[in-house]
Amino acid sequence: MDRLRIIGGRRLAGEVQVSGAKNAALPILCASLLAADTLSLARVPSLQDVRTMLRLLRQLGVRESRQGDSLVLDATTLASHEAPYDLVKTMRASILVLGPLLARLGEARVSLPGGCAIGARPVDQHIKGLRAMGARISIEHGYVVARASRLRGARIVTDMVTVTGTENLMMAATLASGTTLIENAAREPEVVDLARVLNAMGAQVSGAGTDRIEIQGVESLHGASHSVMADRIEAGTFLCAVAAAGGEVVLRGVEGAIMDATLDKLRATGAEITAGPDWIRLAMQGRPRSVSVRTAPFPGFATDMQAQFMAVDAIAGGTATITETIFENRFMHVLELQRLGADIAIEGNTAVVRGVERLSGATVMATDLRASAGLVIAALVADGETVIDRIYHLDRGYESIEKKLGALGAAVERLR
Repeated sequence: MDRLRIIGGRRLAGEVQVSGAKNAALPILCASLLAADTLSLARVPSLQDVRTMLRLLRQLGVRESRQGDSLVLDATTLASHEAPYDLVKTMRASILVLGPLLARLGEARVSLPGGCAIGARPVDQHIKGLRAMGARISIEHGYVVARASRLRGARIVTDMVTVTGTENLMMAATLASGTTLIENAAREPEVVDLARVLNAMGAQVSGAGTDRIEIQGVESLHGASHSVMADRIEAGTFLCAVAAAGGEVVLRGVEGAIMDATLDKLRATGAEITAGPDWIRLAMQGRPRSVSVRTAPFPGFATDMQAQFMAVDAIAGGTATITETIFENRFMHVLELQRLGADIAIEGNTAVVRGVERLSGATVMATDLRASAGLVIAALVADGETVIDRIYHLDRGYESIEKKLGALGAAVERLR
């Protein structure tokens, strides 16, 4: 099992080309199921989660060809409507094939999903919305079994803001008869990127990026071309790394407008930030200041950036509180940060972080995707050597992170 070996204490400087967003690419890959045609995609990141999704699509009959970060998917003929447990169990986003399969084929059988152990992430809102659109759904032997001769438009009010739920229902509604309204919809930029793809395929989606999305159903969709948006979480992770370690970085291929909450908190640490239409520059001199955060759905502070900011706060001047409101088990990285010398106390869904001047290297274990990123940042500023075990979590969401950090001057080595 691969590990990362990091020697801390080096300032970081240079440029990073931000990869395409995992959280945008996964639903867009599933959107290929909606059309008996080809979908051409650029800037598709080379990640474990993407490879898992492509294996699932191949199982369903989708043909693919890839060159670099460009990918062509051909779903002209689908061979199956079943997403089996052995593929779905490793990645919760696999549930995103449910809506497209049901809308196009009239039936779907999708295993209940797995993924990171960061808390309960039920699919009840997906099921509620599809039932409102006329689907007959049952849970049989761990599978969601759905049928509908053709979905029909409906007004759906979700009980909670759910990104994958919004995306699944939005895709299903593109081929439904009539108009579908999704109220309390997720507003994330990745939802907007999916809407761009669907509209390029001939769908009629409006309101993406607001809490009310309207979809006018059409008879069929066609092929299209699209470039996946930048990964705002990868970008934020690199910015946090430089805020903690000191130095200067320029991120290419990303716009600051999709990262306002993260950039505001980084400025509060003392970082100097400037941004243009497709770049962000951060410079940090000296020790960061502590900054408190509270996670919230977009446009609030992203839960996927919580662990990275905890690592910054661990070596910052002052005391900060980090409140997690999205997932109940997302403080599992605290024990590992404490192994590096961090002073963190958990009180319910809040972590109190008292910054220390120095961390010290140790062997730590990644518990989930973003926890891995937080440990990498802490290791970059710790004295001596840190070895991070179980980095398969990291590979689910970060493309060649050791190479990108190495180009900034970090001492990072992958151990196999």
